[in-house]
Amino acid sequence: MTDLLVRGTQTGIIVIGGGLAGSEAAWQAAERGAHVWLYEMRPAVFTPAHKTDQLAELVCSNSLKSDSPDDCHGLLKRELTAYGSVIMAAARAHAVPAGSALAVDRGAFAAEVTARLTRHPRITIVRDEVKAIPEERPVIIATGPLTSDRLAGALCDRFVDYLASADPSADTQDLLYFYDAISPIIAADSIDRTIVFAASRYGKGGDDYLNCPLTRETYQRFWEAIRSAELAPVRPFEEARYFERCLPIEVLAARGEDALRFGPMKPVGLVDPRTGRQPYAVVQLRLENREGTMYNMVGFQTRLTWGEQRRILGMIPGLSNADFLRYGSIHRNTFIAAPALLQETMQLKGDPGILLAGQLTGVEGYLESAGTGLLAGVNAVKLLHGEDPVVLPPTTALGSLIRHICHADARTFQPMNVNFGLLPPLDEPIRAKRERRQALATRALCGLPDLY
Repeated sequence: MTDLLVRGTQTGIIVIGGGLAGSEAAWQAAERGAHVWLYEMRPAVFTPAHKTDQLAELVCSNSLKSDSPDDCHGLLKRELTAYGSVIMAAARAHAVPAGSALAVDRGAFAAEVTARLTRHPRITIVRDEVKAIPEERPVIIATGPLTSDRLAGALCDRFVDYLASADPSADTQDLLYFYDAISPIIAADSIDRTIVFAASRYGKGGDDYLNCPLTRETYQRFWEAIRSAELAPVRPFEEARYFERCLPIEVLAARGEDALRFGPMKPVGLVDPRTGRQPYAVVQLRLENREGTMYNMVGFQTRLTWGEQRRILGMIPGLSNADFLRYGSIHRNTFIAAPALLQETMQLKGDPGILLAGQLTGVEGYLESAGTGLLAGVNAVKLLHGEDPVVLPPTTALGSLIRHICHADARTFQPMNVNFGLLPPLDEPIRAKRERRQALATRALCGLPDLY
C-alpha cells in the first residue's frame, strides 16, 4: 500500500478493484480529466473465481443478457453507450453470435478493456492489494462479491462507526452480507388474479399478500418436481452451511413431503374466499416495490437452474404465465446493506468521500455493476472539483435500479438486477406488454441527463 503515499502533490481519484465496475469508474473519471490510480490485486493475489490478471474478467457467463431495445437489459446497454461506457465499447467490439443477447469473447473482451485503460494517459494501474480504506478522498471501492476478508472487515468497521453516531439504537449486525439467498420476483401483471387471492394470515395487515392456493394433488406434483429438479452447479468457494430460517426449497423438499407446507408454503391463517376453506398449501407473494409492479415469492430461495424455475414454479396455480423479473439463487456475494448505508449518488452515508460501486452495492449483473461504476466515476470527479454529485432519474434503467437498492426495505434487502418493474409507470397506461416496454424505454432514453 505504499503506492498510495508516493503520489506527491498530484491530486486525483483512487479506484479499488479492476472488475467491470472499477474499470468503468476509472475510465469515466479519466475521460473527465481526473488522474486515476486503479488498484487491482491480481496477479499478486487471486480470488477463487478469477483465472487471469486481466481487468474486467468475466468469471461466470459470457452473456451480457438481452440486447433487444424493448428489454430492460437492452435499455441499460443503450444508456451506458450514451455515456461513453468503455465496457459497452469493448463488448460491441468483441461480440459473438448469441441470438437476441449480447455475448462476448471473454478473453478478447477483457484484453480490450485492459488495453484501453493501460493506454489512457490519465490512468495509472497499480498491481497491489488494498487491505484498508485509504485516507485520500475521493476513493471508489469496487471490489466485487469476493472482496478480501481484510478490506471487508475495514468496511464493516466504518459502517458500524457511522450508524453508531447517526443512530445509537440502530442494529449494526447486518451491514455486510457474505451470501445472498434470493427468492424469485414476478411481474405483477403476469399473475392470474382469477386464481390467487389477496389476504394476510389471520386477517392481520389487510390484503398485503397474494396467495396461490394448492390442493393436495397439486402440492404433491410440485414437491415431486422439486425433488428431481436440476440444480445450478456450486463452485468450491460457494459451499455454505445454510441458516435454518433461510433454507433453499429443494433442501426442504428433500426432508420429506410435508416440509415445504410446514415451512414457506404453510396455509395456516388463510382462507380461500372461493372455497371458504383453508388450502392444503399456499405460496405467498409479497409486494417488492411501492408501485406494485413486482411481487416476491416469499421463502422461495433456490439453487434450481433458471429453466427448472420457469418449469416448476409455473406449476403453481396462478403462475402458469409468470414473467420472472429475477430468478432465485444462493451464492457467495459480499454486499452491503445499501438501504442503510448508500446514497443515490453512490456515496457512503457518513463519509461522502467514499463511493461504492458494483456488486458490493447490492446490484446483480455485469452491466448493472458497470453502470454503478459509471455513476461513481462521474460523481468522484464532481467531488474533486467541488461540485454537487448527480442522481440519475428513476425513469431510467440505471436510475431506477440505484433508487431501489438505496430505498428498499433494509430488513429484507437482497441484490437486484434491472427490470421494467423498477421503473415508475407511464402517465398513460399501455396494456400491451411489448408496446408498454417500448414506451418505457423511449421515455428513459429521452430523459437521460447530461453528466458532464
